[in-house]
Amino acid sequence: MPSHEFLSKKRVLITGASSGIGELTARFLANKGYSVILVARREENLQKIVESIKSKGGIAEFVVANLGDENERIQLHQRLMAENKLPDILINNAGIGWYGYFSQMGWVTAKEVLSINVDAVVHLTSLFLPSMLDRKYGHVINIGSVAGKLPEQGIAIYSSSKAFLDSFTTILHRELVGTNIHISVLRAGPIKTEFFDSARKKENGGSIPAERMAIPASEVASAVWRLLRFPRKVAYVPFWMVVSPLLEFLFEWLIDLIGPLLLKSKSK
Repeated sequence: MPSHEFLSKKRVLITGASSGIGELTARFLANKGYSVILVARREENLQKIVESIKSKGGIAEFVVANLGDENERIQLHQRLMAENKLPDILINNAGIGWYGYFSQMGWVTAKEVLSINVDAVVHLTSLFLPSMLDRKYGHVINIGSVAGKLPEQGIAIYSSSKAFLDSFTTILHRELVGTNIHISVLRAGPIKTEFFDSARKKENGGSIPAERMAIPASEVASAVWRLLRFPRKVAYVPFWMVVSPLLEFLFEWLIDLIGPLLLKSKSK
């Protein structure tokens, strides 16, 4: 288990850090002594968060980037490499969703979800993992979802993107055995963030029923901290969500029957 003193000297890059899970994770880790780099599109939000962290004695900076753009991901890596600020820890948190019939989703929206939830995660990991291997230390944490193991109607692309993260994490975990590099996926249940509002605002989007069960984003920040102290391949937030893959296995037939009825209510 890495010591607290050892971990607190590490540099962390957090994507999607202008609000929600990313913001609270940045604040939490900065309070623990980490040097945090916040990445997102909203400069004003990032600046306020960084100033707040610094006012409390933390070490923080931000980079404005649209992670859905391949060139901006490359520029982010090049900038940090030039400044000798390549991260020891990468938290792939940025993600977006949409709720409704896949047939009504539209390719522009689907492509946007895939570019953030899949392309950005894979690309950023490929950019930053080699330097971790060179330094013989690193940790990549992918913020996944229980939806990756419990596919539901209305979130076809989102759920599929999180299933991809599960497989991607598992495969890299096996490839990295024998190194001092860890990779984890944090399978979160519904979390209280702007995620749900954003999904509603997209073309033909709707309210995601799971929002009613959402828990505070601070619980994810605490779970990230636990993963850094006790590295493992998979963690759940809240912890009882560990039963979610079992629900799909045992009740797939029932979900197949009643699931579509829930989605139909959206269009009424």
